[in-house]
Amino acid sequence: MAKVAFLGLGVMGYPMAGHLARQGHEVTVYNRTQEKAVAWAEQHQSKWAATPAEAAKGQEIVFCCVGNDDDLRQVVMGEQGAIHGMAAGSVFVDHTTASADVARELSVSLAQHDVAFLDAPVSGGQAGAENGVLTVMLGGDEAVFERVKPVIMAYARCAELLGEVGAGQLTKMVNQICIAGVVQGLAEGLHFARSAGLDGEKVVEVISKGAAQSWQMENRYQTMWQGEYDFGFAIDWMRKDLSIALNEARANGSHLPLTALVDQFYSEVQSMGGNRWDTSSLLARLEKTRK
Repeated sequence: MAKVAFLGLGVMGYPMAGHLARQGHEVTVYNRTQEKAVAWAEQHQSKWAATPAEAAKGQEIVFCCVGNDDDLRQVVMGEQGAIHGMAAGSVFVDHTTASADVARELSVSLAQHDVAFLDAPVSGGQAGAENGVLTVMLGGDEAVFERVKPVIMAYARCAELLGEVGAGQLTKMVNQICIAGVVQGLAEGLHFARSAGLDGEKVVEVISKGAAQSWQMENRYQTMWQGEYDFGFAIDWMRKDLSIALNEARANGSHLPLTALVDQFYSEVQSMGGNRWDTSSLLARLEKTRK
């Protein structure tokens, strides 16, 4: 069992920290909205701290899951950041979906304090976090990875090291690029089925047994067909992730025409008031056009 901190109790961090506590790890949490940290600590009979530095003090591993690069810099390097509380030999594990550049930047800064760093974005969404079956993509030193992997497995079904620091974030970009294309294809397929007068659920029941099958099809087609989107991974978050991927593509010379197009489709859904709708709401844009 490890002595750990968890910084950031959003829809992902709250259940992830909970799995750590239920596995018997000694967990101290921090959240920008203090009331949520207090509630989590009461629910799990654990500790909360008023600042990242306080939460990180004396911990073997500090986990983090916040919003973006700037949030991450603040919680790590800010005036009351975790770096000011972490001991030499400890490890900082970042589950935020952020840029590879900020991962490398923080790795260098933490190394000056003899603190190891792993970038470790996750996939699986809120349901994966709640059920403890996330996929974790990591970048960093192999020995450090092997040290923390048993702890990470409290909320993961797969955790793999992909390369040096930054490789985890780059792999998460690949993940989001693939999801964007799959969801757009599924949305167009269901839109076509409705326009053709087909029973969408029966259609998917058949084609999901063949080469068209995907996680998105299995888990989202019913709610898409019913026009229900008030749940899941929000478009605002997806556009943030796609922006990171598109910026990285400009830097490394790769071409992502479909990703850029789907990002624009998501902006149209935002203009429909769908900022917090699930990413599967790409169908809503097509249905609006059909009407």
